[in-house]
Amino acid sequence: MSERAFMQQVIDLAHLTGWLVYHTFDSRRSGAGFPDLLLVRGTQLLAAELKSEKGRLSPAQQQWLDALRAAGCETYLWKPSDLDSIIARLTSCPHEHVHN
Repeated sequence: MSERAFMQQVIDLAHLTGWLVYHTFDSRRSGAGFPDLLLVRGTQLLAAELKSEKGRLSPAQQQWLDALRAAGCETYLWKPSDLDSIIARLTSCPHEHVHN
């Protein structure tokens, strides 16, 4: 599965489960490393970087995820093989989640 198709699958699932989703369409003029997706539902805020199975985080991407996590944001690195856990997280209630 391409990273683009995977991204669309996650965005569609998030919308279906009531999340407000932000994705920078063209990141070439934005600062490096910001996560692919920012999702909000009620009091829940999470940031996710999406990669292909062999994809790796850049240092700037790791820095952003670490900084957001330190600030209390739930953060994830998601790959297509994580689909079951992605579904579980996006469909869970606020009190069920665990910070990663």
